[in-house]
Amino acid sequence: MARTATAITAWALLAATTALAQGVQVATPPPPPPAFDSQTPAPAPDYAADSAWAALPGVPGPADTVPQGRKADSKVHGVDVFYVHPTTFRTPDRWNADPADQRLNDWTDASVIARQAAVFNACCNIFAPRYRQASFLATRDRFMEGDGGKAYALAYSDVLRAFDQWQASRNQGRPFILAGHSQGGEMLMRLLADRIDGTPLQKRMVAAYAIGIDFSVGTFGRRYRTLKPCDTPVRTGCVLAWNAVTPEADLKLLGGFAGARFAHVYGTEEGKQSLCVNPLTFAMSRPNAPRTASKGAAPGDPGMGPVRALVAGKVAAKCDSGFLVVDADPALELKPLPGGSLHYHEYGLFYADIQANVARRIKAMRR
Repeated sequence: MARTATAITAWALLAATTALAQGVQVATPPPPPPAFDSQTPAPAPDYAADSAWAALPGVPGPADTVPQGRKADSKVHGVDVFYVHPTTFRTPDRWNADPADQRLNDWTDASVIARQAAVFNACCNIFAPRYRQASFLATRDRFMEGDGGKAYALAYSDVLRAFDQWQASRNQGRPFILAGHSQGGEMLMRLLADRIDGTPLQKRMVAAYAIGIDFSVGTFGRRYRTLKPCDTPVRTGCVLAWNAVTPEADLKLLGGFAGARFAHVYGTEEGKQSLCVNPLTFAMSRPNAPRTASKGAAPGDPGMGPVRALVAGKVAAKCDSGFLVVDADPALELKPLPGGSLHYHEYGLFYADIQANVARRIKAMRR
């Protein structure tokens, strides 16, 4: 598969934030992992079987979760969401996960299916495949050209088959949304190139919410021929992304890592800056928004347990140098990663804002 230039890897982010914390420029990488080819991957999921999915409409599960104080909506909707979860497999010695690992699935369901995919359950039928996700080992491969690239390619082969099976047998021609986070966002960026850009499916896509990845603006017009950023709150058939950091984050340092793969692939620094659409405005013409614009954030760390009641008016945000700089009220009890990354909160910070925007885009598409 051709090289891609879309995602900021977790290793690059970790290296940057660790360097920031230590006051040096480059963090020392860990010892080399085992060779990818020395391991036999788990069997590929059969997406014709319901058991290969973490979420399906009509099948009770974590994607039905709603924040405390809200009522669940179990009706069948006229729009689908195809959601791809982020990395939840944090092993030091395996390249790809086993989708039949029940302990891993329980953690995935609690930490991301119930807290990210479930954001869309008020509007849409949610489809979320289990897949042989790449582990944290793969994030060491900064340019996706070695064993890490092989691990991501294996993961993507599952996501692509899940997407094709969903389109052929489950979607039934309905409009749809693509949604993902981190590694899931990387999977979406590949799907956008292989199945959406310039195809009839693009007309049925409400939008692609590819969150927590380094989606360089220069890929529009290069990798993507017809896809454009979601520059307004009601544009459809488009892509939006953001990478959230605290006001204390060193944007110059992080910016040195962001876009590195784009520059490596295309041989230019021009266009490497990450796409940032402020989820408090969803308008690229309005990159800044005060706390009064926030419709509702989920407090606390994502993990086991219920999603706490949403709190409005506690989050301000502005796009700066390709990053979404977030000023969150300490009452939300968020825990940034070292260096100021809010990677784990990129859905929860804007829970109600995403819901409201999805409803607007669906209404716009139906018009």
